[in-house]
Amino acid sequence: MATELHMDGFVARAARALSQVSIDLVAQRAGIEPEKLKAYERGLGSVTTEEAQALVVAFDYYGVLFIPEGDGRGPGAGVGVRRKFGHAKVEMIENWEGEGGPVGEDDI
Repeated sequence: MATELHMDGFVARAARALSQVSIDLVAQRAGIEPEKLKAYERGLGSVTTEEAQALVVAFDYYGVLFIPEGDGRGPGAGVGVRRKFGHAKVEMIENWEGEGGPVGEDDI
């Protein structure tokens, strides 16, 4: 049975801060209007279940993983976010990106 993710706008805002990606890029990737995402992050709006799932997929693309509620830390632990890769892997990727060469698609 899959763990249900209860994401709210504040968790989405934390994910975007962790990914260091603009509202416009995340919204475009998720297929959501940037103003709607901005309102959601501020707690002034809502998104559908489908839009929330699209945000999870978009943030995964930008290197952020969502930690489900509880996640083995007890029933009181809430939803969280973390980097998809550890510090060493992130450093290696940043070095590769700074080496130059032809521009290509980035799966991160």
